Amino acid sequence: MQIAAAATAAVPMIACKGSLSPWRCLTTDQAQTLEAICERLIPADQDPGAAWAGVVIYIDRQLTGPYRKFRRIYRWGLAGINTTSLDRFGKLFTSLNSSQQDAVLQSMESGEARGDQWKQVSAKSFFELVLQHTQQGFYGDPRHGGNRERMSWKMLGLAYPPVRGRTGQGAGG
Repeated sequence: MQIAAAATAAVPMIACKGSLSPWRCLTTDQAQTLEAICERLIPADQDPGAAWAGVVIYIDRQLTGPYRKFRRIYRWGLAGINTTSLDRFGKLFTSLNSSQQDAVLQSMESGEARGDQWKQVSAKSFFELVLQHTQQGFYGDPRHGGNRERMSWKMLGLAYPPVRGRTGQGAGG
């Protein structure tokens, strides 16, 4: 199928090797697709959303360490979401409007996204993995790459949690 081949070509393999990219593991295209997904999962409203909070930075960093085992799943899943987007709307995920992006994500969440691209990893399991990692990056400790300026903690009214051997003074209060 030509559409599937185009989507696969548009989302190269996650290689996690040095390049001119600011990303440690993701390609720029993969990071943009992932950021669009994360922003639909935790969109900006009166508070910043996942994109501003740096959730993709968090996921990218983790893919070089603790999430290393998920590299292939991300590669397959990001290719799959673009193939699904092309099949349904004739555009890559990042080019869709928000309601179209939501429709693609809803089809994944419900397990209704179909196609050969989802044989390596199910759409539902990829959706659940990205949702879990998005939540971790949004609400987790900023030292891991997400939750820029402890934004979600401030939003929830949480104090900066103490770290053994440190006071909050040197960490921005």
